[in-house]
Amino acid sequence: MSPWLEAAGWLGSVLVVLSLTQARVLRFRWLNLIGSVIATAYNAIVGIWPFAAMNAAISAINVYWLWRLNRERHDAAVYEVVEVAPDDAYLLHVLRTHAADIAGVVPRFVAVPEPGEERSAFLVQRGDETVGVVEVRDAGDRTGVVELDWVTKRFRDFTPGEFVYRRSGIFAAKGFDRVVVPEAGPGEVAYLRGVGFRPEDTPESTAWVRDVVVEGGR
Repeated sequence: MSPWLEAAGWLGSVLVVLSLTQARVLRFRWLNLIGSVIATAYNAIVGIWPFAAMNAAISAINVYWLWRLNRERHDAAVYEVVEVAPDDAYLLHVLRTHAADIAGVVPRFVAVPEPGEERSAFLVQRGDETVGVVEVRDAGDRTGVVELDWVTKRFRDFTPGEFVYRRSGIFAAKGFDRVVVPEAGPGEVAYLRGVGFRPEDTPESTAWVRDVVVEGGR
């Protein structure tokens, strides 16, 4: 057997195993698809037809789920935004459960608001699963400051927080004319632009601002 062919077979197996270690749904599906396609080709070439058929079926299943996940990625019918009180017991449970991950994403975030601090909290639901949390602080001057925009690892490739910003009426009802993200990491810029934020320079750094449009606007 050609050493290149054997190496390809091992590569397919490694990718399939590696995919099973992934928390992110989309990353899991892509790695599993690539690994199963390679394994299909390898087993077909060496004539191990039961394994070739099995991996071909796995490849087809992955293609279906990748198509479905990407189709639903920006579908408002799939995700629901639920407003809760900032001291809601279930919200605090979610924040405690994922405290380490949230601290890694937004180190400055404090789950319990300071006395007198006005904050709005929104859960992003996919069916009965909570996939994200957005919290916005009232900074006065009709400005809301995003304290937290967090998504569970499983759905981090899908940015479900966008559905909070799509519903501009939520912020208008709070009396906001604009919503501000004080600073953004390099990986957040494309997401913020995609949900309608624009950069605005401040003396300290570059903030990201989104105007609140009441009717029909993003």
